[in-house]
Amino acid sequence: MSAPFIGKREYFPGIGRIPYEGRESDNPLAFKHYDAGKKVGDKTMAEHLRFAVCYWHSFCNAGHDPFGPGTRAYPWDTAASTPLGRAEDKLDAAFEFFTKLGAPYYCFHDIDMAPDADDVAEYEKNLKHMVALAKERQQATGMKLLWGTANLFSHPRYMNGAATNPDFAVVARAAAQVKAALEATVELGGGSYVFWGGREGYSTLHNTDTKRELEHFARFLAAARDHGRSIGFKGNFLIEPKPMEPMKHQYDFDSSTVIGFLKQHGLDRDFKLNIEANHATLSGHTFEHDLQMASNHGLLGSIDANRGNAQNGWDTDQFPSDLYDTVGAMLVVLRQGGLAPGGLNFDAKVRRESTDRDDLFLAHVGGMDSFARGLEVAHALLTASPWERMRAERYASFDQGPGQSFAQGKLGLAALRDLAAAGGEPVQASGKQERYENLVNQYLMR
Repeated sequence: MSAPFIGKREYFPGIGRIPYEGRESDNPLAFKHYDAGKKVGDKTMAEHLRFAVCYWHSFCNAGHDPFGPGTRAYPWDTAASTPLGRAEDKLDAAFEFFTKLGAPYYCFHDIDMAPDADDVAEYEKNLKHMVALAKERQQATGMKLLWGTANLFSHPRYMNGAATNPDFAVVARAAAQVKAALEATVELGGGSYVFWGGREGYSTLHNTDTKRELEHFARFLAAARDHGRSIGFKGNFLIEPKPMEPMKHQYDFDSSTVIGFLKQHGLDRDFKLNIEANHATLSGHTFEHDLQMASNHGLLGSIDANRGNAQNGWDTDQFPSDLYDTVGAMLVVLRQGGLAPGGLNFDAKVRRESTDRDDLFLAHVGGMDSFARGLEVAHALLTASPWERMRAERYASFDQGPGQSFAQGKLGLAALRDLAAAGGEPVQASGKQERYENLVNQYLMR
């Protein structure tokens, strides 16, 4: 295995490449379950999970929150005297981290990687410069881009939305960013491109024409798709649902809302969904629910792997550690045959109180182990337990006879009424929920 990438200086000294040491290891900087080359079914763990590190939380977020400034002083933010120089240092720190961790992919927003600028030409020049450097580092390390995106929510110009803004000048400015970010994604070989509509929604209906805004959103997405295809992008465009925050109501509320929108506007052949765990729970669903709804329509494209806090009603973006969540997620992923060209991106940040240089590694090691164990358990449930047979048996009455005819659309209400009258009161059938829950525990404890 080649040495980790080190740029002009080492930003994480004393930490080498994270090894796999197995369950018996007490080394906090070692994987207990994630063994990249281990076969689970017909794929390796690395092929199943396709882990990615996010650029924004990991290298741009210093622990600030609405009540105070950051708690972590990043060395890549202080050495250089210019914004572009600091961006270059941050890129070196990121690739050092990626390769020491051993995650094969990363994700970024345009202004995570390159300095922003109000002047469009200057913004584009900065991004092209940083993309050229990132491409060099990808070639040197073997790292790949899972997906790219544009930040259309942080700048004050987007306070009333980006693609859904009531001012056409703002819509056009958002398009300039998406065009540049799409071209950067293509240049870096990204498999997908994500839209997260952080400001695509409204605060009050008093001043909002939702019909026009949604129509403009669809036209914006279609224009992005057309440009992407014209420059050779063959991957998936992804929409990331979220119900609220920062807006009171966001148009991409949950999986089902986004699916309906895509189908209504004829976008579902090019667009899929990027499901984030914490966003699903904010919408009142479980993580597994939103994944399953997307997968049912063949529209689950990628996952942002994190979790929320049950006591807080906001997006805490914590690293995943709940094995029940990871088992549920991997059951959905395995049933649909995988996520490629998507993957599992850790859209998560270490806590504001976590200030040591190894905390970022510890967080990712824990998240990767949690999903690796979830993968193992989900695969065992599907292949070695009665789980799938039990589920199939619940629906066996639709596999033959009148039930099959109904499922095929061959029976109307009158025929169904006559069958009910002849059959009498249906026999009660247990859902066996506790049996399924016990099976999860049984396989988790193996």
